[in-house]
Amino acid sequence: MDAVQSPVIPVVADLIGETPGTISLGQGVVCYGPPEAALRNVMAHRGDLGQFYSPVEGIPELAGVLVRKLADENRINIGTERRVVVTAGANMGFLNALFAITDPGAEVILPTPYYFNHEMAVRMLNCVPVCVPTDHRFQVDAGAIAAAMTERTAAVVTISPNNPSGAVYPEQSLRAVNALCRERGAYHISDEAYEYFVYGDQQHFSPAAIDTSLEHTISLFSLSKAYGFSSWRIGYMIIPAHLFENIRKVQDTNLICPPLASQYAAIGALQAGRGYCDANIRQIVRNREFVLNELAKLRRITGEVHSDGALYAFPRLDTTLSDMQLVERLIREFRIATIPGSAFGMEDSCYLRVSYGALDESTLEEGMHRLVGGLNAIFTE
Repeated sequence: MDAVQSPVIPVVADLIGETPGTISLGQGVVCYGPPEAALRNVMAHRGDLGQFYSPVEGIPELAGVLVRKLADENRINIGTERRVVVTAGANMGFLNALFAITDPGAEVILPTPYYFNHEMAVRMLNCVPVCVPTDHRFQVDAGAIAAAMTERTAAVVTISPNNPSGAVYPEQSLRAVNALCRERGAYHISDEAYEYFVYGDQQHFSPAAIDTSLEHTISLFSLSKAYGFSSWRIGYMIIPAHLFENIRKVQDTNLICPPLASQYAAIGALQAGRGYCDANIRQIVRNREFVLNELAKLRRITGEVHSDGALYAFPRLDTTLSDMQLVERLIREFRIATIPGSAFGMEDSCYLRVSYGALDESTLEEGMHRLVGGLNAIFTE
């Protein structure tokens, strides 16, 4: 545990707490809450909430709704060779997967920038994170991943749309990674928590839709982002059927069962459907456009900044300051918070993760005014 990095969000939150009036561009959440249908469904089933545990893998009613969603939206057919397991968020799904498929010393390939909780989980299980760089647009390179694989490789992780870079991996790239995992006897763990957050002509693709993916693909999904469900802690994983008993052992030990009230809320949310999410994501689209336009004013410092998906921009800054030094100065001197790129494995240069999902328009405008003004001031010293 001593080798595991401290979770960066609470670290930055402590700095914010020391500087009243700070606006945060750090937290990766959305600016809206769950649909009313979610809360109504909890109340409709309040008589079912009591002293008994529900099934370890989630209640059948929710699983049925998820099976239909996966078929309709992701082209994933569950059938008899796959199972759906409801989790307390996608992070739990990732940890469940590692417990089920790794031994101590196993290698897990993480394209960089990685999601910090993934790297932390790998280390917690005494496995080895193998970091593989992406290209200048943060796109995965199947050839580089192949070169990094060894006989100890247990899994390759992809996150698309990506946290923290905002990159969206094209179908061709995900098919190449999935085929590579099949050929090398490794699992492909596909984190799709931001599946609805794609912009312009980008398209989300689920590797589990590939016909040959059945035996080696683990897919992670979440209601936290698209449905404004973060504190309800509901996600789900799609796994090969042969992993089900191992996953159930893990989940029974860590959780026993997903919170029943949250599962009923999830059913209500999913009945409200993607239309609810898309209507609210229009505000996120506007936020994204504003943030990219503001960051363009810093082009001499950052170069061109892209964000094709998720809730983030990830500019690289040409400075000798460390990213944490820059984060601390921005908070203390300009009352604006971002997340340092080193938390995501980017140690060679100074990156900042800027989240544009959580704030309303006026607060985001003030926040970006502080960020642009602060960086200009720091870089002209």
